[in-house]
Amino acid sequence: MVQTPIKPNSAAPGPTPSKMEGIKENSRFLREPVASELLQDTTHFSEQATQILKFHGSYQQDNRDNRAKGQEKDYQMMLRTRNPGGYLSPELYLTLDRLSDEYGNGTLRATTRQGIQLHGVLKQNLKATIGAIVRNMGSTLGACGDLNRNIMAPPAPYKNRPEYRLAQEYANNIADLLRPQTGAYYEIWLDGEKAVSVEEHPDVVAARQRNGNGTVVHNSEEPIYGTYYMPRKFKCAVTVPGDNSVDAYTHDVTLVVITDRSGQLKGFNVLAGGGLGRTHNKEETFARTADEIGYVDKADVYDLMKAIVATQRDYGDRHDRRHARMKYLIHDWGVDRFRQQVETYLGKPLKPFKKLPKWTFYDYLGWHEQGDGNWFVGISVENGRIIDRREGIQLKSALREIVQRFHLPMLITPNQSVLFYEVKPEDKAEIQAILTRHGIAKETEIDPLVRYAMACPALPLCGLAVTESERIMPTVLGRLRALLTKLGLEDEHFVVRMTGCPNGCARPYMAELGLVGSAPESYQVWLGGSPNQTRLARPYLERLHDNDVDTTLEPLFVFFRDGRKKGESFGDFCDRVGFQALRQFSATYNADQYTPRHTKEGRHRLSISHDLFMTLQSTADKEGRPMAQVMADALAVYLQKPVPRD
Repeated sequence: MVQTPIKPNSAAPGPTPSKMEGIKENSRFLREPVASELLQDTTHFSEQATQILKFHGSYQQDNRDNRAKGQEKDYQMMLRTRNPGGYLSPELYLTLDRLSDEYGNGTLRATTRQGIQLHGVLKQNLKATIGAIVRNMGSTLGACGDLNRNIMAPPAPYKNRPEYRLAQEYANNIADLLRPQTGAYYEIWLDGEKAVSVEEHPDVVAARQRNGNGTVVHNSEEPIYGTYYMPRKFKCAVTVPGDNSVDAYTHDVTLVVITDRSGQLKGFNVLAGGGLGRTHNKEETFARTADEIGYVDKADVYDLMKAIVATQRDYGDRHDRRHARMKYLIHDWGVDRFRQQVETYLGKPLKPFKKLPKWTFYDYLGWHEQGDGNWFVGISVENGRIIDRREGIQLKSALREIVQRFHLPMLITPNQSVLFYEVKPEDKAEIQAILTRHGIAKETEIDPLVRYAMACPALPLCGLAVTESERIMPTVLGRLRALLTKLGLEDEHFVVRMTGCPNGCARPYMAELGLVGSAPESYQVWLGGSPNQTRLARPYLERLHDNDVDTTLEPLFVFFRDGRKKGESFGDFCDRVGFQALRQFSATYNADQYTPRHTKEGRHRLSISHDLFMTLQSTADKEGRPMAQVMADALAVYLQKPVPRD
C-alpha cells in the first residue's frame, strides 16, 4: 500500500521530474523564496518565487501595453480570492472594492470559477492587500497553484430546496478538507497572526486525520498533499441534479448531490477527469469531459475525495507538466483502472452511478424568490469586469451602494456575474431603482448573445495570452449580431466563448462557438458544443483572423438557417450535420445565391434533408447554375407547375 507519494526526484530510472517539483521541494512548504524576496526593495519576484506565489493566490504579470525595448517591464500582481461556491460577505466585498481603488487598477473581475480577481497591485502593496483580505474574512490561499482550486457550486440560495443548501455546504467542507495546512500563508502575509479562526466541520477534521489506506502523508506539515503537493492544478465542483450552471463536465471532480424524496442527503454521484487546458500544435494535449465514476454514500464522501486526490498525487505525471492533469491519468489508464485505484485508497467499492435528469444551464440573472419570503437578484457583468464605464453603466458604484445600504451577502456566478440575496421584499423596489439609475440593464433587456457569452482577461496583463479576448469580445458579439440580423436570424442566439490562449479559462471548448487565441489577432474556431454545456466542441478552423470572422461565419449561419430542424440550436446543428458538410457548404457558398432575410415579414423557409441539399448543391455545381434556380426547378417538377423564367 502506498503510504507517501513517490519522491519525484528519486534515483529510480525514468524521466527527469519537472523543474517545478524541485521548486516545491525547496520551498519549505510554500515559504521560500517568497518570504525572503518580499523583504527586498524590488519591483518584482524571481521566477522561483512567482511559482510559489501562485499557491498564495497571486500571479506576477506585466502590462504588455507598456512594454518598451530597453526598459523594465511594468510589473504588477494579480490576486485571486478563494471563496467556495462564490460566497462573499458584505464586509469582504467592500474591502475588495476599496483595495481595487487603493492598490489596484480600479476594477474588480468576477471569474469563471466564482472568485474575484484584483489586477494592478504592485509588489510593495501585496502584503497589505492580502492582509486586508484575510482580516475581513477572505482568503487567497489555494486560489492558484498545484493544489485544489476554488470549489464551485450553483449560485442559487434557495431556502426551500435542500439540495442547493447541501451543494453549498459540501463545497465549503471539501474546500476546508483540501485547504493547504502549511503555516506559510499567515507567517508571510500576517507576520504569523492567524487573524481568522477557521471553524471546520468535525467530520472534515476527522477525515483529514484519518489514514484512509495510505491517503495521508505521515509526519508532514501537509497530511494530504505532502512535500510536492499535486502534479498540477486540481478543480472541483458540487452541484445538484439537472443544474449545469457549474459546467459539471469540465472539472477534475464533480459531485452531484443525491437526496431522497424528503430532501435528506443520501450521497453523491461522482464525475471525474474533466479539464480544458491544452497547447496548440501539441496533439498529446487536449480538452476532455469528465467520466461517470460511480456513487458514494454521504458518510464516505470526504474519504472519497482524499482517495481521488491521493490517486492523482501519487500517480499523476510529475515529469511533463503538459501531461500532469488528472484527465490524462484517466485517459491513459481508463476509467476502470482509475476507479480500482480510488477504491483501493477508499477501502471499499463505489456503487453504480445513479440516473440523473437532463442537464440545463442556468445563469440566475434577474429576480427570484428564495423560498423563505426573501428574494435574490442576479446582475449581469459583461465579461466579469466590475467597473464604472464612461458610457454611463456605473456597475461598480451600484454594487458598492447596494452593499453599503442593505448589507447584503453576494454570490459570484460561474458565468462571471454577481448575485445579491437575502433581499427583503420591502427593499426590492429600491434596489432595482439603484440598478436602473446606474444604467444596469435587466436580464430581459440584454442581447442573449451577450448574456451567455464569456471571455478571459487576456491582453494586456495575462502573460500567456497570444491575442485579445475581453477587450475585443463586445465588438465581436456586435458583429455577430449584425450578421445574424442580416441573414434573418435576429432572434437567434448561442453560447459564444473567447480566450486569448488555448488554456481555456473561459471554457471555450464547451461552447457552441468557441474562439481560442492562436496568433496575434487570430483565433482557432471550435464548433458543436451544446447549449447546456454537456458536449465537447471540436476544432473547425486552425486560424481565423479577426478581420475574417464575418465572411467565414456567414455561410455557416446560412447553412444553419436553411437546414436546421425545428428548435435546433446552432451547436446541435453543427454537431449533427458534421464538419465535412459545413466545409463543403462553405467552399461552394456564394452570397449572391442566398437572399438575405432582414425581417420576419416575407421570410419563407423550406427544410430539406442534408442528403437532398448536398445532391442539389452537386447539381448546381455541375450545371453552373445558381442553387436557388436548381431548387426552384426541382420544386416545380415535384409540383408539376411551370417555372417562371427571366
